Amino acid sequence: MKRFLKGFAYAAAGIAHGFTERNFRVHICAVCFVSWLALRFYELSGAEWAVLLLTFAAVISTELFNTAAERLCDKVSPEKDENIRRCKDCAAGAVLVCAVFAVIIGAVLFWDTERFAAIGGYFCDQPVRFVFLGIAVAAAALFVFLPEKFKKR
Repeated sequence: MKRFLKGFAYAAAGIAHGFTERNFRVHICAVCFVSWLALRFYELSGAEWAVLLLTFAAVISTELFNTAAERLCDKVSPEKDENIRRCKDCAAGAVLVCAVFAVIIGAVLFWDTERFAAIGGYFCDQPVRFVFLGIAVAAAALFVFLPEKFKKR
């Protein structure tokens, strides 16, 4: 049982390591904002939520695989190598494919010009909501970009 639980600890450490990557933090922020908008302004069916959650999982998982591939490649071959470059490019490409399809899925689930107008009205009717949205976006930007400033060069 102890080994079984240790596996969860290792997995959690891997996810935590993902937060050291800027793109992972971008994806986490996107998940948070999309989830909030979906909960607040849309009445998604169970199937639509399943698609949305699977989309989140696919993007976050491929970002973690990309980070793992990059770390392994850097360890195996710290010097420039064409095969290592291709490996890293393929891993990054997998993330891009998932992210592009996530945007397409988001458009399919959320594209509704009337709802966009209602969302705009929600923020314009009470300017304090717009201020809080601005604060949330600024906090997300700090979460994404500030840790880069503290990385060892």
